[in-house]
Amino acid sequence: MIDVVKVLWVQPAGARRLRVRFSNGREGICDLSEMIGRDTPMLAPLADPGFFARAFVQMGTIAWPNGFDIDAIALHDEMLDAGRLEPALGGT
Repeated sequence: MIDVVKVLWVQPAGARRLRVRFSNGREGICDLSEMIGRDTPMLAPLADPGFFARAFVQMGTIAWPNGFDIDAIALHDEMLDAGRLEPALGGT
């Protein structure tokens, strides 16, 4: 069974990094450098630090103004496997 996890909020945490809080009360910093390094039409704008910092939450995912978004469950599981999640400060 797959747990449905959504992104509650996101904020820039340096170059190509975001602090993310999930609906299950966990949060952490994800480094998207590897993904952003791919030269595709949707990812190329994210290489600009100003554009990258415009990340926002849309329908439980991280999104950008160009329409690119990241699957919340996949991101959560990747961060969990990498040991990059901790209980959120102040709860959900």
